[in-house]
Amino acid sequence: MSGIKTLGQFIIEKQADFPYAKGELSRLLRDIGIAAKIVNREVNKAGLVDILGAAGTINIQGEGQQKLDVFANTQFISALTSGGECCVVATEEEDDLVQIDSPVSKNAKYIVCIDPLDGSSNIDCNVAIGTIFSIYRRKSTNGEATLNDVLQKGTQQVAAGYVIYGSSTMMVYTTGKGVNGFTLDPSIGEFCLSHPNMRLPEHGSIYSINEGNYVHFPEGVKKYLKYAQVEDKETNRPYTSRYIGSMVADIHRNLIKGGIYIYPTTSASPKGKLRLLYECNPMAFIVEQAGGVASDGFNRILDIEPTELHQRTAIFIGSEQMVRTAEQLMAEFSPEKNVKAVSEIATDQKLEQLGVVGGID
Repeated sequence: MSGIKTLGQFIIEKQADFPYAKGELSRLLRDIGIAAKIVNREVNKAGLVDILGAAGTINIQGEGQQKLDVFANTQFISALTSGGECCVVATEEEDDLVQIDSPVSKNAKYIVCIDPLDGSSNIDCNVAIGTIFSIYRRKSTNGEATLNDVLQKGTQQVAAGYVIYGSSTMMVYTTGKGVNGFTLDPSIGEFCLSHPNMRLPEHGSIYSINEGNYVHFPEGVKKYLKYAQVEDKETNRPYTSRYIGSMVADIHRNLIKGGIYIYPTTSASPKGKLRLLYECNPMAFIVEQAGGVASDGFNRILDIEPTELHQRTAIFIGSEQMVRTAEQLMAEFSPEKNVKAVSEIATDQKLEQLGVVGGID
């Protein structure tokens, strides 16, 4: 064990960074780590038991839930309930907030927003999937936490992280004091510090986007893809296209090697596809702490004011120079006012299909 630092030891060492927390945040991160180990165990044996395939239910996003999705959601809620540091959970798999009502959590100060199993459509293919989480302090001081407590800007996060279940299992998190990665050592059942002070290269050579949707992309995104494919030795182009289809896996690779991940608006998803509270905000916090940039193409992700629990947004995230170039092309070829107009037109068309005359004011 010489020279090995576990996640628990690291968290305790860093507890002094948050004197107001009195250990609650440390215990909350520990609880998430425990649940991640349980989910990892099931992910690793998913092909051997009846846990693959659809659960027969649809989540709030209109997406079919995989059995492992449901299992992961249950495990994280259970861990957060028994830990006593969390008062409410916002999760991709639940329509509404999950209130934590237990004797040990009556004075809990923290809110957790979580995507229990990102990239679950890849489960059957044995491709890396993950968990994304975000932690806030509640704003209200008494009674049951409300939606207003949850709808906080990303700048208010006190911690965020993800777990990637791949060839090895890693937990990467930040509390606003840099980014550190821990790899699960199955021989001792502990996450061990393996990637201290992770930094995203300012320039990268990888772009990640579902190019199958090219015809539906804003013109600014199309221009960026052409830019990425043109040879230029000074900017290390052409870039390499790498797209896994799991946000955690794609951003984790780019965090280590340098690159940009883009999930833009499309004609089918004029407001974007990924969720702000439990996907984009936590990933933006992590990437910014590692020296990168996260934007919706025009504005900083962490500055977006959330108005809905399952709010969606576009995201351009990764190495600073790559994201800035994409923003410049968006500003030139897909001005924000035009993008908003497309969104309103699409909404009007949907309302007309439903028989609502006049659209929106």
